[in-house]
Amino acid sequence: MSLADVLTRNEFTWTPRQADFDAFARISGDDNPIHVDPAFSARTRFGRTVSHGMLLYARVFGHLEALYPGRKHDLQTLMFPNPSYADEELVLSFAESPDQPGRIMIEIRRSGDGAVTLSGTCDLGDKS
Repeated sequence: MSLADVLTRNEFTWTPRQADFDAFARISGDDNPIHVDPAFSARTRFGRTVSHGMLLYARVFGHLEALYPGRKHDLQTLMFPNPSYADEELVLSFAESPDQPGRIMIEIRRSGDGAVTLSGTCDLGDKS
């Protein structure tokens, strides 16, 4: 089942900036040039810098905390099928699985072309 099949979902938009990539690199220690060096990234198959996957999940985590306050995160599954770029709007979608209460289906897609850049689930536990 995809998020498109779910009637009730929450959506948010976010446009990451190169400054976000740079700040996340400083905090995380992941300063891979694909994330922080536009000249290097221009020579890759992506053609420009791409977001850290965990920067995307950090944004997801914040929304999950706001949508489901006090709930523990028991398990997350994440895939990153396409890159997210600086200065391109993203749509973050969240929906509880109708088949598995407490399982939140998560998707991030680029607004411009609809390409999914993060797909996954989060299984929520009881309130902590």
